[in-house]
Amino acid sequence: MKQLLLSGLLLGLLAFEKPQTPNTLTTQEQQEGWKMLFDGKTTKGWRGAYSDKFPAKGWNVANGLLTIQKSDGSESQSFGDIVTDDEYSDFDLMFDFKLTEGANSGLKYFVVEHTPKPKGSAFGLEFQVLDDDKHPDAKLGRNGNRTVGSLYDLIPATSKKANPIGEWNTGRVVSKGKHVEHWLNGTKVVDYERGSEKFRELVAMSKYKAPEYNANGRFGEAPKGHILLQDHGDQVSYRNIKIKTP
Repeated sequence: MKQLLLSGLLLGLLAFEKPQTPNTLTTQEQQEGWKMLFDGKTTKGWRGAYSDKFPAKGWNVANGLLTIQKSDGSESQSFGDIVTDDEYSDFDLMFDFKLTEGANSGLKYFVVEHTPKPKGSAFGLEFQVLDDDKHPDAKLGRNGNRTVGSLYDLIPATSKKANPIGEWNTGRVVSKGKHVEHWLNGTKVVDYERGSEKFRELVAMSKYKAPEYNANGRFGEAPKGHILLQDHGDQVSYRNIKIKTP
């Protein structure tokens, strides 16, 4: 009986085990197949978008954080976006982000590096990372679809609770087949079907209706793509970037 109680206690502890430090996985997460996309110490697994090397400046790894430095507020011009070496289709992706006042960034997925290279950021679906109160982009778009947690310029995040600027938030993107979800701090805030009639209607009402976004196939409907972190000229930090695939 005593042995059974001890075994049950051990299983309970494993179930609620937390990483000892950021950018590490619990025993349970390892068993479930999660992998870190950022090890907290190096840029291994990442490179500049449209490049075979990591940016020489602008992106900094220190104290377990991956941080894009502040520049001039422009999109993907000063230091450039970074993308994963690997491409993904079905996945469960989690990441922590911390904004500075008035900051803008974003995490994109199903990113394809089209030729010719676009002037701004590489094309992909975007989980918006933004200071809604201080950055003007929050007031643009339609019905708040450029606010934090939203599917940028397509679907506004609803029922969300973002933590104050300077504190950590946890984002999550789940992609299974055509179904995609955005989560913010444990709450589902976006839910849609890629390539559906409704999705294409939203694209047709967005900036992504422009020909350049659809020259290599319909926007947002690539079968697989890279994960991207955006340089939008503001300081934003990331950590605990991890992914689980089938």
